[in-house]
Amino acid sequence: MIEKSRFRSAMSRLGAAVNIITTNGAAGRHGMTASAVCSVSDEPASLLVCINRTSRMNAVLARNGVLCINVLSGEHEALSGIFATGDIAMEERFARAEWIETSLGVPALRGALTTFCCRVESISEVGTHGVFFCYVEDLISRADGEGLIYFGRGYHRLPLSEAA
Repeated sequence: MIEKSRFRSAMSRLGAAVNIITTNGAAGRHGMTASAVCSVSDEPASLLVCINRTSRMNAVLARNGVLCINVLSGEHEALSGIFATGDIAMEERFARAEWIETSLGVPALRGALTTFCCRVESISEVGTHGVFFCYVEDLISRADGEGLIYFGRGYHRLPLSEAA
């Protein structure tokens, strides 16, 4: 078995997009920063999100069954930190940005590079995390902006390529 510290160190070399996951429903409105998001399939359009089982978001999301994956642009670096800390009340986190209510009733970040509006299809548990498999029901994208990734334990901005 690989030591946890060695694994975490190696994972810091795997760059990932920075996202704010939001949800709303019977369990309330909640949001958190996450980089453990990836595409599963384009038919049907589906994504997965990994969330620590000890996180409040895990239980809230399981109960609400809907979410938005808001892919952050470079201009949202500070907002990422706000949604990553447990020291800031949920109402205050949401007050720090502008939100649009989606057809699923979930807040979507105005100005996100892309927002995937999803329904949770299934949940698996692997180690310390819940893996939420989600079907994309709608999406909102903008044509400009720079990407925000987390790599080497720090934020990095990526320009949009001319080919995009």
